[in-house]
Amino acid sequence: MDNLNFVIAKNLTELRKRNKLTQLELAEKLNYSDKAVSKWEQGESMPGIEVLHKLSGLYGVSLDYLVGEETAKPLENFQPRLKKRHRIITLLSILAVWLIVTIVYSSVNIFDHRHLWILYCWAVPASLVVAVIFDVIWHGRKFFFLLISLLMWSLLMCFCIQFVQHNIWIILGIGIPLQVAAILWALLVK
Repeated sequence: MDNLNFVIAKNLTELRKRNKLTQLELAEKLNYSDKAVSKWEQGESMPGIEVLHKLSGLYGVSLDYLVGEETAKPLENFQPRLKKRHRIITLLSILAVWLIVTIVYSSVNIFDHRHLWILYCWAVPASLVVAVIFDVIWHGRKFFFLLISLLMWSLLMCFCIQFVQHNIWIILGIGIPLQVAAILWALLVK
């Protein structure tokens, strides 16, 4: 059993250092004390299975790797590949918005001989809505407040371009308190 403690200790220390984390930073991510992490890395105690499972997910390795000497290899490229796929799916979804707008614009232009260029203006907030949705689903709201701010301002600009002919500052003035509210909300959440 002591040998297993030292194998786990060696693997935990190596993974923490490879990921450029201090014991305190790792402890905060796991909601443990840095003293507990230190004991794990010195082989004085062993983390529970729930903690080992969290650590395997955090480091992108299997549980076998955490408790084995050299039989299992880390799942190193798993997280970057997954993030790359998420980015590609998000971009394809945004591209679908622009494709739909282009098809509608072309159809109206061909059959009704009207140039509805304003559709491209409205495609910007529609794209941002798609980006917000995927950010919430896959990125844990990493860019949420930036995207919300861009969405808010693009909606106001589209409204001004399409409906307000003079004095657009009245409409854009609405954006100032909304932007302040978004900033305060971001600070409150963090």
